[in-house]
Amino acid sequence: MNKISVIIKREYVTRVRKKSFIIMTILAPLLMAAIIIVPTVLMMNDKGDLKKIAVIEEKSDLFKGVIKNTKEAEFVYLENTSTEDLTSKFEAAGYYGVLIIYPEIINTPNAIDLISKKQPPIGLLEHIERSLEKDIEKQKLAAYNLGNLDEIMKTIQTNVSVQTKKLDETGTVKKTSTGISMALAYIFGFLMYMLVFIFGTQVMRGVIEEKTSRVVEVIISSVKPIQLMMGKIIGIALVGLTQFLIWVILTAAITTSVKSVISDKSGITKMTQTIPQNLMEGNQVVADNVRTDNMSPELSEFSRLFDSAMNQPWLLIIFCFIFYFITGYLLYASVFAAIGSAVDNETETQQFMLPVTVPIIIGLMVAMGTMQNPDSPVAFWCSMIPLTSPIVMMARIPFGVPFWQIGISMLLMVVTFIGFVWMAAKIYRTGILMYGKKTSWKEMWKWLRYSG
Repeated sequence: MNKISVIIKREYVTRVRKKSFIIMTILAPLLMAAIIIVPTVLMMNDKGDLKKIAVIEEKSDLFKGVIKNTKEAEFVYLENTSTEDLTSKFEAAGYYGVLIIYPEIINTPNAIDLISKKQPPIGLLEHIERSLEKDIEKQKLAAYNLGNLDEIMKTIQTNVSVQTKKLDETGTVKKTSTGISMALAYIFGFLMYMLVFIFGTQVMRGVIEEKTSRVVEVIISSVKPIQLMMGKIIGIALVGLTQFLIWVILTAAITTSVKSVISDKSGITKMTQTIPQNLMEGNQVVADNVRTDNMSPELSEFSRLFDSAMNQPWLLIIFCFIFYFITGYLLYASVFAAIGSAVDNETETQQFMLPVTVPIIIGLMVAMGTMQNPDSPVAFWCSMIPLTSPIVMMARIPFGVPFWQIGISMLLMVVTFIGFVWMAAKIYRTGILMYGKKTSWKEMWKWLRYSG
């Protein structure tokens, strides 16, 4: 065991001291935090260029003034203007584009054209569509000769926003967000795929490097092949765990700091302190409304998403991630180590890589679909099958997974990775000292059957 610890220390210290490790460890949480924060900041500060759009109605004036100006677009309604002449010189006239509305739009939804030199932004198209839809609905209702139609429309206008809340095993209700769960499913599923694959291939490359340089012959004289293989695998695993834990700490610190800065900037903290304590305790909904009313819509949405993110079962997520990373990595790294020991150079690994990488890729594809339906039969079985469960289960956990399913999945992972490590060790001990012979799957099967 002392020899294995020496090998583990060597692998760990050598890789942690590399500049690439330090750079990626620092940059990754910054990128993660940027993915969460930058879109909100851009929404808050994005004024954009004002787009001047000419609006022409063919043979009618039913929609004059219907599409209101916004911060991003100004709509100029033109009369007695030839469509053909304007579409050929609208840019010279200072227009971003020409919006042509045909009278058939009452019954034909696509009877409207926006002609421009550039692809218009989706927000502009949605504003035009929503404005015309509401006005067409109003015109159709007017055909029924209803009195006080404007008052009726104002009265019946309703916005519905579903606030999701989760009831845990203790009976506590917490605010959640399906969007946050989907984001976490994507992040942790992809992160698991990336870490298992990257660190697994590092094991394979390290084995090939030691074998081709004949360093392994010197090492094998002092330690057993199984000790060398396990020391290398565990050492690289600790590197991955170190990097992940640093990422968690830095990402949480960066996100919390930005949240605090934004909150202070908008005066949320000061406003909250003026709310009586009994109001905060007796009517949390009112307190929440007081806080959000003091914010801009963008800040309010960011605050809501941040609170929902904090209500995720982070202890369970981090524990499961560490468990599935260790077991999934040990499973695949042992296979990569066996492949590395069976070849003389990295080119020869191609014939063995496909059967190993296919389950990982399938797991990633299923994980992406899991975001839409986390309880589907495909998602369930792929979260149980050990070759795909590290990725798929991590994509399911943010949506809530019964503990019995997690327990069965973990038990299968432990049994499977022990079996894979045992088989890889038998291949490793034979292949690590074999040179000059191209290995096949049939040959590796013979090595598995060697006794002793």
